Amino acid sequence: MLTGGCYCGQIRYEVTVETLDSSVCHCVDCRRAAGAPVVAWFTVPVAALRFVAGGPKVFASSAHVKRGFCEACGTALTYVNEHAPEFMDITTCSLDDPALVPPRDHIYVRSRVDWVRFADGLPEFEGTRPQP
Repeated sequence: MLTGGCYCGQIRYEVTVETLDSSVCHCVDCRRAAGAPVVAWFTVPVAALRFVAGGPKVFASSAHVKRGFCEACGTALTYVNEHAPEFMDITTCSLDDPALVPPRDHIYVRSRVDWVRFADGLPEFEGTRPQP
């Protein structure tokens, strides 16, 4: 089981299955929403996530995307695309131990900030990763 929450502790969650994907996202929307040069995410079925304390405030960040965050401290927590509503992305660094879910790739590198380069050897995709 994975556990995590927001910075101030008002929101806590548990994930009861193995992650489906984990990526470092370089897109403009993620960067702006988090105020960071990249955001690491992991993906799980919505049914595998349980909020055990509090819950995120949700807003539509674009026509097809809803993002969740802690209303008290501002921690970015969740991402759901209405084209795949059965899945949710959760910010990896909101985990109690982010090392448990290392990234498998980099996505939306076409949007990366020029001074951000990783030497981790992970696959990089111009947009989203190809679906099997």
